[in-house]
Amino acid sequence: MSNDETPPERSGAPAGSGEPLVPPVSGAPAPPPESGRQRLAAGLWPPRLSRSQLIVALLLFVLGLGLAIQVRSNTDSSALRGARQEDLVRILDELDGRTKRLEEEKQQLTDQRKELENSSNQAEDARRQTVEKERQLGILAGTVAAQGPGITLKISDPKNQVQSDMLLDTIQELRAAGAEAIQVNGVRVVAGTYFSDVDGGVAVDGKKITQPYEFRVIGKPQDLEPALNIPGGVIQTLEKEQATASVVRSPKIIVDALRPAKQPDYARSSSS
Repeated sequence: MSNDETPPERSGAPAGSGEPLVPPVSGAPAPPPESGRQRLAAGLWPPRLSRSQLIVALLLFVLGLGLAIQVRSNTDSSALRGARQEDLVRILDELDGRTKRLEEEKQQLTDQRKELENSSNQAEDARRQTVEKERQLGILAGTVAAQGPGITLKISDPKNQVQSDMLLDTIQELRAAGAEAIQVNGVRVVAGTYFSDVDGGVAVDGKKITQPYEFRVIGKPQDLEPALNIPGGVIQTLEKEQATASVVRSPKIIVDALRPAKQPDYARSSSS
């Protein structure tokens, strides 16, 4: 090889110049280099977080929230800690006054509740007494049915010798012995009940009744039966007229014949 031959040409800077080699220029222009901010943004978005990173971020958030609350609490307490003695005394006085007012309101509400309970109990007692009084008056007036211990008196008169005055005497004797409710052959006996003689028998309040005459009487049997059997009393008077009478005690007598409730024409309650 001859020394006259020249080496092939190289593109770029000569050797030993210290400058980087520049690639041959092509037809398209080279893109501009990215700045540091653009490379940082490209690395952060879209985020690529693992599960452990998410847990760590959540723990850091909770820790920061707790620190913020603690700082705020310390700030509030430090405000009272740095207050003057006069301000603290005034705050304590205001709290004491507010506590006292709340205790007074509580006592007032407690007293009002007791008054309402007492009023309610009194109203309930009055209502029960009214209902009981109405029931008692209904029994006496014959407008409600009644039941209780008593006797059953049956009178048979085969010769039709028993007259209305004898039956009325029987009612009077039973009332004197403590009878509280009386029913004669399906007719309720009340204060205004009357007996009358009719053809072939006796009528009670204008309603004819037939034999045997049956009296259902509610009262104390130990008082009612002896009252009928006293010497010269009802039983002996009936026997003189050749009538027979039987008395049977019973722990439960039902008087279910009712009288219609009558409204007074002129009398009114004095409380209205």
